[in-house]
Amino acid sequence: MAKSLQEYAAWLDSRDDLIWPQPPPFASANAKPSVKPIAGIKAVTWNLYGTLIRITDGSLMLLHFKELRMQVALEKTINEFNMWNSMTRRPGAPWEYMLQKYRGILEDMELAGNVQSGDFPQPNSAKIWRRLLGMLEQKEYEYDRQFYGDMDELAEKVAYFFQSCLQGAEASPHAVKALTSVAQAGLAQGLLADAQPHSLLQALRVFGAQDKLPPLNSLLDPACLVLSHQLGVRKPSASLFHACIQRFAAKGIQPEEILYVSNQLQGDLAIAKQFGMRTVLYAGDKTTLKATGPEIRHPEIRPKRLLTDLEQIRLLISG
Repeated sequence: MAKSLQEYAAWLDSRDDLIWPQPPPFASANAKPSVKPIAGIKAVTWNLYGTLIRITDGSLMLLHFKELRMQVALEKTINEFNMWNSMTRRPGAPWEYMLQKYRGILEDMELAGNVQSGDFPQPNSAKIWRRLLGMLEQKEYEYDRQFYGDMDELAEKVAYFFQSCLQGAEASPHAVKALTSVAQAGLAQGLLADAQPHSLLQALRVFGAQDKLPPLNSLLDPACLVLSHQLGVRKPSASLFHACIQRFAAKGIQPEEILYVSNQLQGDLAIAKQFGMRTVLYAGDKTTLKATGPEIRHPEIRPKRLLTDLEQIRLLISG
């Protein structure tokens, strides 16, 4: 029986021949917290990457702007899954050919995305790799089906491996304590995040490495998870924020009763504020913080509160 994605990730962790990239060291931002309790809050929703999860570059990227980073990740992926034997022989390194194909499929998917005017398409990374594997399949690509599963299951595992090679990730300081505090307060808790099919698994693993973790469903309400790959659009798409409002509305929670926490002001908290949510800027880590002083003070987008430690969320919801 083929390994599940979770079993595959655990198997990768057991190997000593793999070297994963690491996010840059945590560096405190020069910011003063604002943690006065906010009355009437019934729900907290979080940005994932850059807020709960520290990730290289501060946000999830399918295509890195530095070609060297793509080269390293693609070379590792090609070697790990023995792709070279089924790749078209052309001048140049194998990773260059794969990058050309990868970029082309990503762009095609973005153009073909059925999104509303003003939204930004977000392809599913596993589907990108499924198309690449389909090309290899035409060249009699072979792999261990008993271990990896069918082509769709293999694509999920390749996408997870590739992303792990492209960007290092770890839990933000006190992320688990923050999530636990909200759950223990009896508030609805969700995510409003740019993410991929493997993101919840990655969250489970990095959170578990930080602290003892209860079942993820006891911390995050599955009905309140709004993830970009599921809707096919990424931030700052209005559709993503509208979906979040709808999910909480189904639970009888109004926008002004939702606290949204993110490390990014423009294109994230600023949009959430337009939808009526209470916004909180996480400014604890300057390596992931995406907000300037003038933006924070701007009256139209200024966040309601500012955290320098995720655990401070308990102070905001104590009112």
